[in-house]
Amino acid sequence: MKKLLIPTDFSENAWNAIFNAVKFYSGIPCQIYILHAYEPGAMNKMGRKTQARLGVLYDSLAQHSEQELGKIISYLEEHHANDKHQFHTLSEKGTLREVVQEIVPRLGINTLIMGTQGATGAKEIFLGSNTVKVIKELDNYPILVIPSGYNFQQLNTVVLPTDYLRPIKKSNLLPLTDLAANCKCKIQVLYVTDEGLLSDKQEDHKQLLGEHLSAFSPTFHQVKPTTDLWQDISGYCDSSDAELLVMPRHEHSFLEKLIREAVVKKTAFHSTIPVLFLAIRD
Repeated sequence: MKKLLIPTDFSENAWNAIFNAVKFYSGIPCQIYILHAYEPGAMNKMGRKTQARLGVLYDSLAQHSEQELGKIISYLEEHHANDKHQFHTLSEKGTLREVVQEIVPRLGINTLIMGTQGATGAKEIFLGSNTVKVIKELDNYPILVIPSGYNFQQLNTVVLPTDYLRPIKKSNLLPLTDLAANCKCKIQVLYVTDEGLLSDKQEDHKQLLGEHLSAFSPTFHQVKPTTDLWQDISGYCDSSDAELLVMPRHEHSFLEKLIREAVVKKTAFHSTIPVLFLAIRD
């Protein structure tokens, strides 16, 4: 049974992430943990009297957290009942980043699912900046990012960019292949390059990837790069009507800088489809 962790701040975008997650994984047996983290750290910097007053405030925050999480579970059990899903709540003190980093390995979470708020006018704002921070720092675990306003209907096409410079283990692909098996979707492997031929090593890695994905009859595609790799990838997703972009995170690949900087930010602010960041353990 898969274990999913979905942080919430009780906002509309966090609700949207929850709704889409239960639909994405509707046919997969899952333990789904809904997490709310509240931060009492300021208490440690205050005097005893101030700490006592803040203690009352944080007791109130904890009570509010439990109440709101209870409302979420009640709603899900009433409107999204699924024999394959078991719902749990987690109300934790601390920053979201700290809490997630502790909970994911402790509970054996398979995939972390987070919502983004996207761009708001000229100012780019998203779920307390936490989504990008978590993606950057929690690089050993798969993370599914759900953009604001996204409404999952059906998963037909998935795009997986790679440069074939490093092998991808079958186990690293499980977050993708679980979804693909459930939705019976097509997987398109994308290589952005202006070079004609692959090296022998790249050919070996391409063949291995094809074997790992053989149950889904993957197709392999190549497009020429422009000045913006993110635009190349997102443009291909648009042209292929993809519903999911899957980004491998090798430690030293051509995507490393993009994953850590541009792609993370542009995904959080501008992606119109969900993005699944794979943790690649070499």
